[in-house]
Amino acid sequence: MEIILAILVGVQYTAGVYMLLRRSILKFIIGIIFMSNATNLLVFLSAGITSGSPAFLGESAERTDELADPLPQALVLTAVVIGLGILVFILALKFKFFSVTGTDDLDQLKSTEE
Repeated sequence: MEIILAILVGVQYTAGVYMLLRRSILKFIIGIIFMSNATNLLVFLSAGITSGSPAFLGESAERTDELADPLPQALVLTAVVIGLGILVFILALKFKFFSVTGTDDLDQLKSTEE
């Protein structure tokens, strides 16, 4: 299962880099989304996939080696919230950019520089 998720992380990074190199700003934003999701999945996979108990101890805490690690889960949750905030900010910048220039293509901006 971990090898399939590792391949998925690689595919998401590849798609993200490809979309970042495109000339459209909307495709650039989609590339940022792919890179953010791939990074979140990579951090989540760094702790390993465990089929153990939840990350809290109950009254019958006998074995603590089968508990899930809560730190990567907390880091991914924080990264999702920060990524969503950055995405909303980038979309607001794109909307303002499109309303000022009237184009989404970066090649057409050379005519607006004069």
